[in-house]
Amino acid sequence: MATVGLYQIQLALVDELQKLISGTGTGLGTDGIYTVDHKDLGTRTANITGLAGTIAKIYGNNNVQDVTVGISEPTVELDINNLDYAVKNQIKGFVSDGKGGYTDQGLKAHVALLITTQTIDRLHFVYYGFGDGLLTETAANIQTDQASEQRVDDSLTYTALSTTAFNGQPYKIYSDLDSKFDKANMYKEVFGGYVLPTTSAGGSGSGTQG
Repeated sequence: MATVGLYQIQLALVDELQKLISGTGTGLGTDGIYTVDHKDLGTRTANITGLAGTIAKIYGNNNVQDVTVGISEPTVELDINNLDYAVKNQIKGFVSDGKGGYTDQGLKAHVALLITTQTIDRLHFVYYGFGDGLLTETAANIQTDQASEQRVDDSLTYTALSTTAFNGQPYKIYSDLDSKFDKANMYKEVFGGYVLPTTSAGGSGSGTQG
């Protein structure tokens, strides 16, 4: 199955029990889920690596007899065009001074992430869900404008952690290609108990289609 494009990404803060944090001032908005969309000029890339663990060969009688596969350790390199300032600092775990400044005080914000792409006919959706992880920003390559402006996108690295709702695995793949696909259940699992509004049935819910 091939996929095409990056339809959208969604983020939410979760607590130490991987339950959704919602509410203005604590979560990422009233319902807790933040959709990166037109207000952020969208997401350029969500490059996922480490979906499969390292393979180690088992030798016997001068031949490879078996292999062992380590646990998957996914990371996602996100490139967002213009992420909201406050949201960006929240998902990094930075602490506000109440005056527009944020500092890294060693606090780790735990973040759930849902990446949506589409099938090549654009008729179906494929989702990569991560129920818990950490987001870091390691560099900011600021340059002088020349003949054209030199933009610095929001480049963040997401490191996935094991998720209880995924039976301890760090990620889960969903798609409405499966006749048993349950969108509400997907949101509940990925976003720590989130209840998808029933009005979204057959349409959009929390900014996504499918």
